[in-house]
Amino acid sequence: MKTIFSGIQPSGTITLGNYIGALKQFVELQNEYNCFFCIVDQHAITVPQDRLELRKNIRGLAALYLAVGIDPEKATLFIQSEVPAHAQAGWMLQCVSYIGELERMTQFKDKSAGKEAVSAGLLTYPPLMAADILLYNTDLVPVGEDQKQHLELTRDLAERFNKKYNDIFTLPEVSIPKVGARIMSLQDPTKKMSKSDPNQKAFISLLDDEKQIEKKIKSAVTDSEGIVKYDKENRPGISNLLTIYSILGGMQISEIEAKYEGKGYGEFKADLANVVINALKPIQERYNQLLNSTELDEILDKGASKANQTAGKMVKKMENAMGLGRKRK
Repeated sequence: MKTIFSGIQPSGTITLGNYIGALKQFVELQNEYNCFFCIVDQHAITVPQDRLELRKNIRGLAALYLAVGIDPEKATLFIQSEVPAHAQAGWMLQCVSYIGELERMTQFKDKSAGKEAVSAGLLTYPPLMAADILLYNTDLVPVGEDQKQHLELTRDLAERFNKKYNDIFTLPEVSIPKVGARIMSLQDPTKKMSKSDPNQKAFISLLDDEKQIEKKIKSAVTDSEGIVKYDKENRPGISNLLTIYSILGGMQISEIEAKYEGKGYGEFKADLANVVINALKPIQERYNQLLNSTELDEILDKGASKANQTAGKMVKKMENAMGLGRKRK
């Protein structure tokens, strides 16, 4: 069975875009692959974080992973900082990385632009991300388009390590979902839906209540034509809403177009709001059950134990390959 690794930062709200583009896919993948799902809290601290807020977000994200349908009997769910091998392997991979290639990372350029004081971690976190992936002999990494560059670097570092020291790493492949990989902003459908968008109307959170969802969809940007027809290039707003309807409502886009032929955006948006509300309701109910439960802690303890066992073996291989410490069997 092939292995999948994926990590999400606990840096605030999980959006409908995150759910459709990643979490929903994970639920299907856990039946076919050996899955490691990681809450990458060490990545979150490359930018300033409030201590209590970060703790709350870590726990909330763990509860959401399970609420959307991740089964701890099928997949391993754990918190990155509870598996020390990630930081250890990250340092070793930093030592085979070049400053030039790290400075070329688009996310580093975007997040450091115009800032006087930039965290060194913001520059060097791609080797930690590579470590996250390589520790588990990962075959596939499901990511959005925006992370493709980091995956290419991960493959480069793995190949470099394998050639220079010892051939121990599996070279991971990128897996980008074909449909719904990029759910766009409700206010600017040329941009990806993002939890860091300052405009709260631009995204739907998985924990938004019914009134919030209705309001955000009602105010979603479309166009003046008033025709429910998919045309991504010329009419990105309505096309984005049709994609959401199709995935959450379990209908082909052509079926939805036929259903609303001759009808305006008002009726379409009202129905879409109900589709989203019905899709999120069971997730929110399960989330609230789990959030402060001992069940959640037991699952995370078990996940950390399994991840430590697997990642610890790879760290020993890396140390032996680089000549660190005493030779261990």
